[in-house]
Amino acid sequence: MTLTACELMETDVETVAPDDEVSEVLGRLARADFNGFPVVDNDRVVGIVTQHDLVHLFQTEDRVLWLPIGLPPFTETLTYAIDVSWDDLDLGIDLAKHAGRPIREVMTADVVTVPSEADLDEILDLLADDERDINRLPVIDDEGKLVGIVARQDVLRAIRDQRAE
Repeated sequence: MTLTACELMETDVETVAPDDEVSEVLGRLARADFNGFPVVDNDRVVGIVTQHDLVHLFQTEDRVLWLPIGLPPFTETLTYAIDVSWDDLDLGIDLAKHAGRPIREVMTADVVTVPSEADLDEILDLLADDERDINRLPVIDDEGKLVGIVARQDVLRAIRDQRAE
């Protein structure tokens, strides 16, 4: 018996909307146990946004600066390593400039999803893909609506449990 996405998925999925602001999503990520959200519009998956997508907004080159994301307009304290040139220390202006941007401008629109009937082998192939660094797979129904999410740890747990039987 092979497991399917429907059997592996978590159905209580935290999502964001395309118009949610970068600052709000960064704050939510600070409180989350995972590193990204599906972006959903009218229950349909239109993208995915990860910590990498958001931190990338503030990256330049040359140096590393530890930045507390706790200053206005941010409400959470969170520390990220961000590459910053010493000539470009107007990071506060940069933060303010990007804080109000909608997630639709920074999300990955080419999101990999699976149908609820996808089997374990298909899911493993996607999560182990060398080209893409996928940690979580949104599960969609026949109409493209989000019904759940399968994370790498869900798959590992299921394999462990199968072996234990």
